[in-house]
Amino acid sequence: MTSPLPVHPAPGRARRRALTAVAILAAWAVGVGLLIRREYFRESAAVLAEAALRLGPSTSFYVVEQDGRQIGYASTTIDTSRTQFEVTDYFTADLPVAGQEFRASARSVITTSRALALQTFAVTVENAVAPMEVTGRAEGDSAVSFTLQVPGQPADSQRLAVQGPILLPTLIPAAAMLVGDPEVGRTVTVASFDPTTMAAKDLTLRFAAESLFALVDSARFDSSTMAFVPALVDTVRAWKLEPTEGQGFSGWVDAQGRVVQATQPGGITLKRMAYEIAFENWRRTRGASGGPARAGAGAGSGTIGDLLEGTAIAAGALPGRDGPGELRVRLSGTTLDGFDLQGGRQRLAGAELTVRRETREVMDADWSLAGRQAGFRTRFAAELASEPLLQANDPAIVALAVRIAGNERDPRVVAERLTRWVHDSLAKEITISVPNAVQVLRTRRGDCNEHTQLFTALARAVGIPTRIATGLAYVNGKFYYHAWPEVRLRDWVAVDPTFGQFPADAAHLRFVRGGLTRQGELLRLVGTLRIEVLDAR
Repeated sequence: MTSPLPVHPAPGRARRRALTAVAILAAWAVGVGLLIRREYFRESAAVLAEAALRLGPSTSFYVVEQDGRQIGYASTTIDTSRTQFEVTDYFTADLPVAGQEFRASARSVITTSRALALQTFAVTVENAVAPMEVTGRAEGDSAVSFTLQVPGQPADSQRLAVQGPILLPTLIPAAAMLVGDPEVGRTVTVASFDPTTMAAKDLTLRFAAESLFALVDSARFDSSTMAFVPALVDTVRAWKLEPTEGQGFSGWVDAQGRVVQATQPGGITLKRMAYEIAFENWRRTRGASGGPARAGAGAGSGTIGDLLEGTAIAAGALPGRDGPGELRVRLSGTTLDGFDLQGGRQRLAGAELTVRRETREVMDADWSLAGRQAGFRTRFAAELASEPLLQANDPAIVALAVRIAGNERDPRVVAERLTRWVHDSLAKEITISVPNAVQVLRTRRGDCNEHTQLFTALARAVGIPTRIATGLAYVNGKFYYHAWPEVRLRDWVAVDPTFGQFPADAAHLRFVRGGLTRQGELLRLVGTLRIEVLDAR
């Protein structure tokens, strides 16, 4: 749910570059508010309703580890009554980014029917920069209504049409187990709705493997280390659930549908553990201070790896002070299916990707802010729309956009003014938050998602179609995950208010078009994608 996006700490221009890898990882890690419905269960609704009666109250505790060292704590509690379930999820962790640690916390309370269909939810994201709360309810099987509340801002209410009953991530494993025996190779199709990004998405999960796990179910206090240590260990059979493609739940689940272990890129792992080891040890060493501890503190062994550097891809030196105008690379290590690699400035031939910075001809708009072609607003409705976290119609956003544009009616000139204004006006800081354009305007700080979110809102407010691109950008010998806007002039043009580039250099490799709702797709690249530079000029 939260989306921390780091600023690369290297000196000079690199210091200004905000990167998205940690955003994706933390969006997974704190994603306790994700709500889903199962296409699979539509025909088996009666089976699920009957099977759910066997789901009893329980509490599971988890150690959150990174590179073998505890950095946080999580829990899931299921309470039952005669008519409903209440599920409470909690997550908190100190995420290491660019030599610093940032605390991210989230809590969700969700009620469901005894058939596991969503009734109500409340999701709270806690951080020093951008706290937020999302509350909502299901309107039968046809819609979900929800309200986003950010301190100091009017509440933003939305209604989303859905098809069929809605479930939630905590009960994804339980539902999968309840409606049929676990079988390696079996798949389940789901549709997801994330209340923090206000978007739905289909995904398919597969039972990929079966194994035995030794779980610590009780602990004792060791006075020599002043920490709780394992006392009793239980053996549990578990099955691995993983998405067939893209983002989604990936972890080991026992026969009762409880998560045993889940691991994601960046070395972050959740492991079910006795309460004392999961919570008390973390509270004693890191949580008691109420904020992030210095790097290296905490229980366990090993060295905390930087999430930013751990996801970077080495590429060697590239020519040009302002970045290359043309770049040709070979992509390997993973499938490229489903990514937006072809089109505009990019050409994909097999595994070779060529990126060319836009020419002046492409950047000279074939339309004017003073008058547009018939059907222009209809054609680009999505790229001109205001959204819950991208408030292009907010009075403060509109007023600023109009002031920056002045009397200029050339969209190229206005887009360049907006690029410069956002770049010069925002402090380049690592921010652990869900990017919110209005909030960014107020705080005047952030990294690439904050820069991109504010720019997009401003550009749309003044009438320039704008969309968000996500992929990798080059900094000092490595490619890092990054986000930047694209504006429609004569064609779509990549710009980068974080770097202050208009247009963006050719060392921006676009993999995805779309905001937070699609950024998670980059997860399948982390740790697998390799980039070989073939030519740069």
